[in-house]
Amino acid sequence: MSATDLVALVCCDLGAIVRGRALPASDLEAHLAAGVGWVPANHALTPLGPLAEPSPFGSTGDLRLLPDVHTRVRVESGAGDAALELVLCDIVQTDGDPWECCPRSFLRDSLAQLRDELGLGLTASFEHEFQLLAEPDTRSAPDGPPPPLPFSLEALRRAEPFAGEVMGALAAAGMQPERFFAEFAAHQFEIPVHPAEGLAAADRAVVLREVVRDTARRHERRATFTPLLHPAEAGNGVHIHLSLLDTSGRPALYDATRPGCLSELGEQFAAGILLHARALTALTAPSPVSATRLAPHHWSAGAACLGQRNRETLLRLPPLVSLGKIGRSELPSSTDRPASQLRLEYRGADAAANPYLALGAIIRAGLDGVRAGLPAPPILDRDPARLDATEAARYGVGALPATLEESLDALAEDAAAREWMGPLLYEAFVAVKRFEIAATADMDIEEVCRRYATTY
Repeated sequence: MSATDLVALVCCDLGAIVRGRALPASDLEAHLAAGVGWVPANHALTPLGPLAEPSPFGSTGDLRLLPDVHTRVRVESGAGDAALELVLCDIVQTDGDPWECCPRSFLRDSLAQLRDELGLGLTASFEHEFQLLAEPDTRSAPDGPPPPLPFSLEALRRAEPFAGEVMGALAAAGMQPERFFAEFAAHQFEIPVHPAEGLAAADRAVVLREVVRDTARRHERRATFTPLLHPAEAGNGVHIHLSLLDTSGRPALYDATRPGCLSELGEQFAAGILLHARALTALTAPSPVSATRLAPHHWSAGAACLGQRNRETLLRLPPLVSLGKIGRSELPSSTDRPASQLRLEYRGADAAANPYLALGAIIRAGLDGVRAGLPAPPILDRDPARLDATEAARYGVGALPATLEESLDALAEDAAAREWMGPLLYEAFVAVKRFEIAATADMDIEEVCRRYATTY
């Protein structure tokens, strides 16, 4: 009996888990207009498995997963293994109206606000770090011997044939991968991809994780994007790079006459992100192990400020490179002019975050800064750990929440951020996260790390 090719119609939920329903690929055309059935309670499923209780949904209601055919991805596998085929979906009402808890709709609305209020579009790229581990023990080394040195050629060679195959799979999925390199932690790698416009950037973040996981599975490995595999190690972040463009495609963040070459609009946008920094972490670093990574000298974000060439700040201005021609992933457009290179890098996210919610919230925070005409944030060019007490307070050292509970409290106290989400989405999101806090309350940090390593 021959196997049937299946295509999965999927969405990314509040815990950043991709869920959905599969159907014969030959039937996809018939489901493009009406999608497949879905239920509100699925949005109360937690990354740890059970439903969050209480949740705002209960057992009533019906929705549809409406496929966006432009997101269709098919990656062929080896002999005897099914291809990975999926289509990303909006979650809509049965009459086709957007559902207020749909993460894709949340980002789409954020982009519309950016366009309507400022006449600007956005390109973004999600840089993911992950660790390639042996099954079933997520702490063991893939090849038995001690892990190779960080950033070493040996680490790259040990990752073969996975490394070459995953780059090919990502290219086949339309992700435009640009580099594969070893990172600082044991068995840790990063794959930057080319920036994409608006919604497509977050779509790429969802697809990249699934392609990497699927390729690892075929090599009897597990790729974990967990924010923190072990408390003594560097964690896995998601660096969100974003650029703002006017209607003609011209960069809007660059001004060579200002500090850091950041335009006045860019300064205000950055200031808005920093104004809402504590509340944002509830959406961008939303697991019980995430806050442990967001501390000084964890290669993440030790200070809630703007930095230039500084990897300890929540927001970073990467360097403007004038040497020769630089790679596409350094650019939001096809040229290498400084204006096209300049971007903001948000370093406080990880793969426990739904990428649509994370990017949408960052946009809305930035818009708040522009609306209010906030003053330019100071640019930190030093290690935050070397600041005296007065400077440390000025640059927000230690200002980020130390726990997920503190992040949720910050979100609750930030009326603007709650308004971005709307009451139902806010209630559902908090219910899922409160469940995670309660479920891990009696675990030590190493046990919590192990649990989330199997989830992400």
